[in-house]
Amino acid sequence: MHKDFFCMPLHLDQLAAFVNVADLGSFTAAADKEGLTQPAISLQVKGLEQRLGVRLIERVGRRAQPTAAGLDLLVHARRLLQQSGAAEEAMMPYRDGASGRVRIGSGGTASIHLLPRAIAVARKSMPGLEITVRIGDADDILRDLEANSLDIAVVALPASGRNFEIEPFYEEELLAVAPTGSLMPEGGPDAAFMRDRTLLLYEGGNTRRAIDAWLAAPDTRIRPAMEFGSIEAIKELVAVGLGWSILPGLALKRAGLVATSSLNPRLTRRLGLVLRRDKHLTRGLREMMKCLRAFKG
Repeated sequence: MHKDFFCMPLHLDQLAAFVNVADLGSFTAAADKEGLTQPAISLQVKGLEQRLGVRLIERVGRRAQPTAAGLDLLVHARRLLQQSGAAEEAMMPYRDGASGRVRIGSGGTASIHLLPRAIAVARKSMPGLEITVRIGDADDILRDLEANSLDIAVVALPASGRNFEIEPFYEEELLAVAPTGSLMPEGGPDAAFMRDRTLLLYEGGNTRRAIDAWLAAPDTRIRPAMEFGSIEAIKELVAVGLGWSILPGLALKRAGLVATSSLNPRLTRRLGLVLRRDKHLTRGLREMMKCLRAFKG
């Protein structure tokens, strides 16, 4: 026998024909059940026998019965057909658009203050949608997106990548944040005023680069008193009087323990949706994007 013989795949339609003949005791009855002709069922069983190199069905009187080899095969054939049916059943929600999975990468602020609302709306529309969120800095998130271990990223812009589609969808103001009771200059603090404060700033990322550029003065390097990887931590430290900061408006929607003000001039940042150009837009991914875009403006 050729060494590649058993590398040939088993065909589910041949297995189904064999099981039906064995169960019903008749090629004709099996053909009626499958909606095929009797010769078609016979060809399928014969093809399976040739594939395995053994006789599977024999006639005893007028009845077709499995041989010893056929009886052994029946156990495996039933299991394979059952697993095949289960696989098809598992795919039905995806085919019907009722289920799916979306893997989102995001920075800390968006993941806390924007994504939960968008996810809640998406899950209401698609209760079977599985959504996972990975939090990290923009560079790591975009690397994971490039590797296709994420489906979509929500990051502060700018973002770049040859293989990316980038869509700005949300613009927010960056605000001066101070301990409650602090006096804010009329019209908002300017860069010179903020440079004289004890500054607690977020470390790294596009938002920090935008803040540094806004604070910049000739021959002056911005040296904050402290840097943190958590905007929530910065809010708490400002609240207890340890300094001032500049934070995204999203993080300050319910900031009752600190004073806030627009900067002079105003400073804003844009969040963008980033996908691979070749990404297949499943219904779940389209729904998630629609819910995020609802925050535009």
